[in-house]
Amino acid sequence: MEKLPPLLPYLVVSNGTAAVEFYKKAFDAVEDEPAYYAPGTTKILNVRMSIRGGVFMLCDDFSKMAGIPESTPEALGGSPVTLHLHYETGIDEAFEKAVAAGASVKMPLIDQFWGDRYGQLMDPFGHRWAMGQTISKPSLAELDERADEAFKSMQSAD
Repeated sequence: MEKLPPLLPYLVVSNGTAAVEFYKKAFDAVEDEPAYYAPGTTKILNVRMSIRGGVFMLCDDFSKMAGIPESTPEALGGSPVTLHLHYETGIDEAFEKAVAAGASVKMPLIDQFWGDRYGQLMDPFGHRWAMGQTISKPSLAELDERADEAFKSMQSAD
């Protein structure tokens, strides 16, 4: 029996089949186990996928069948959860690939004060994805100085 990681994000989406195809196209996700559908429907009860070794699962929203409010990020007006993908190389290409697949840019990919090239995207199903690649490793003193400078410039923009 295959050992699963101790923590797996489980995404609820409005269209499981489209989500599976989007994650394959945008992030090179792989279906580790084929999608299992609710009897007599095209709605996914469960599918396990991975992106570069990171495992997650997803399903269609079955809230209406249960008589409760929908629970997708779209229905809830968003989600406070961000899924982070970390890259050793190729962050610009990976970010652009996700945008070309249909993700919308929420935070452009730029060099950040903590030493990563980092940006955020929203997938077509309302889930937020961060993408980053370490480009430098500042010392704690450098990090403090850069953070102070970054936060001062954010406050002056308000």
